[in-house]
Amino acid sequence: MSFQTALSGLNAASGNLNVTGHNIANASTTGFKQSRADFADVYAVSFGGVSKTAAGSGVRMAAVTQQFSQGNIDFTENNLDLAISGDGFFMVSDNGSLLYTRAGNFEVDREGYIVNVHGQRVQQYAVDPDTGLVSNFTPTDMRLNLGANPATPTTRMDININLDAGSTPIDSVAYPALDANDPNTYTFSTTTTIYDSLGVTHEASLYFRKDDTMPDNEWGATLVLTDADGTVTTGDTIPVEFNSNGTLLTTGDQDFLALAGAWTPSTGADPFNNFNINFAGSTQFGSDSAVNALHQDGYTTGRLSGISVDTTGVLFARYSNGQSASVGAFAMARFNNPNGLQQVGDTNWAQTFESGDVLHGQAGSGTFGQIQSGALESSNVDISKELVNMIIAQRDYQANAKMISTEDQITQTIINIR
Repeated sequence: MSFQTALSGLNAASGNLNVTGHNIANASTTGFKQSRADFADVYAVSFGGVSKTAAGSGVRMAAVTQQFSQGNIDFTENNLDLAISGDGFFMVSDNGSLLYTRAGNFEVDREGYIVNVHGQRVQQYAVDPDTGLVSNFTPTDMRLNLGANPATPTTRMDININLDAGSTPIDSVAYPALDANDPNTYTFSTTTTIYDSLGVTHEASLYFRKDDTMPDNEWGATLVLTDADGTVTTGDTIPVEFNSNGTLLTTGDQDFLALAGAWTPSTGADPFNNFNINFAGSTQFGSDSAVNALHQDGYTTGRLSGISVDTTGVLFARYSNGQSASVGAFAMARFNNPNGLQQVGDTNWAQTFESGDVLHGQAGSGTFGQIQSGALESSNVDISKELVNMIIAQRDYQANAKMISTEDQITQTIINIR
């Protein structure tokens, strides 16, 4: 029996060395979680129970327990290197099978899919483009649009302007109407670029006229559109009125094509059925006329120029036209019993009955950790501690081997009795 007891000790010490060696071998593996060998003593139990004078039968390895403590965060220069600070796992698809990992060294494959170094596709949740919050917790493959970002035509313009209250009114007899080519016929003008539905640029000019026929504190604003081929189209003239203290009286969007009708660019793009301009914040003070702010909502086509990931895991694609769009949120998962997960290699885990059901969520919400872009979580292996464990396991192995040697000597002594 002593041979078997010592042999169980040898097996346990050998198993402990295997666990320690595995930890040391993965001391530099991204997202690796160390394991610990747990042991239990062994007693032979009969129908009558264990005798109070019976010695134990040795030891067995009861379990190899994973330690999911936080690893150090190492910063990199790659925006798709992601580290989880806190609880949770990334989700990846291995030919349709969902796996879970803490290794966030991701990249873009030739088809635009976000994958890990093993080619497994990273999963995402759909997000609301306005709030950035997950709108659907059904995981799907995360994929970038490598094609052109489509153009958006200009539909409105917001302008904050000051019109000089001290401007001399234009002589309506000498200059009865606006002529864009004659600066004597208008008081102030500004021009900006607008875009049609194909992303082609055109010019939109606003001419402000104050003549001697207009009431006090009122100006006439005229829209003039210049096509890409040089054709000039004049839109509506709309009165812009101010209060006696110089603040704006005219509020809301003003449609400068309401009377002139739709404007169709020569490029074959969709017609502009309306063109709204809002003068909110504009003033009429006794200083030079000037544009304080001007914004139009259209933009041309663009190519993918970069990506970024925020702390909630939302991936944003940036385009050469200055626009950005949310692609999706990196799918996060956690388990009530992560120690029940099955290690499947490649720093991945698989769900089991012992781990419990997968819990879905967005990074930074609830008990889910935040995501750090441009960083990786290193292995949580403590080399110095593992080396000490190795020495202890080695001593255990030597002691059990010595036990077998002693039992052999005792047995040999009995055999030699004559």
